[in-house]
Amino acid sequence: MPRVPGIRESSFRLLALIAGASACASASSVELTVVASGDGQPLADAVFSLESTAAATSPSVAATRAVMDQRGSQFVPRVLAVRSGTAVAFPNSDQIQHQVYSFSATKRFELPLYAGKQVGPIRFDQPGVAVLGCNIHDWMIGYVVVLDTPYFGKTDAQGRLVLDAPPGKYRLQAWHERQTGGVAMREVALLAGKPQSLSIPLSVKAEAPARAGNDRLKALQEKFRRIKPTP
Repeated sequence: MPRVPGIRESSFRLLALIAGASACASASSVELTVVASGDGQPLADAVFSLESTAAATSPSVAATRAVMDQRGSQFVPRVLAVRSGTAVAFPNSDQIQHQVYSFSATKRFELPLYAGKQVGPIRFDQPGVAVLGCNIHDWMIGYVVVLDTPYFGKTDAQGRLVLDAPPGKYRLQAWHERQTGGVAMREVALLAGKPQSLSIPLSVKAEAPARAGNDRLKALQEKFRRIKPTP
């Protein structure tokens, strides 16, 4: 079972700058730029979502699929945002075996040791965050963020994200693996053709330093767990 590395107690304030809206009466586009105000650097892998405050339910969608691969003894992507009901496949592109599991309340499961393509995907049908690990390689940590809205996305390496949604009132929610104080939330109103900007403070912990000796440990573990070639 993986041990989460220690994290320094210092924290940054995250600033999300949101601007822009389309002139189309049926949809609005909201552009987000997310940076850590402590050093001004962009923050990748922050998940944002828009949930309507109206009584009407979100539009229904057909069952969808997503993929979280395993490459270089890491989950790729490390953070995967999906809508509830999505079936996620966990192929193993490495030449060694992995044993993926999650003990999170959002989704509990365990996949036996395998390489290549797993047998059947895992369906994530409950909103929340599932933290994933590998019983063989304890440095492997991944996150599946499950949302009950079709309006969501994840910031790229430049801390940018564009969300499309019909005009209306929404709860804008933000999640990041290093944030403190739970999910950040704020109500926003999207108006067609009327650009807007919002600043959203989000407290996040400093990134944990790499563990000493991790590369050597990884090399030794992979040496003794490498798959035997097929005769």
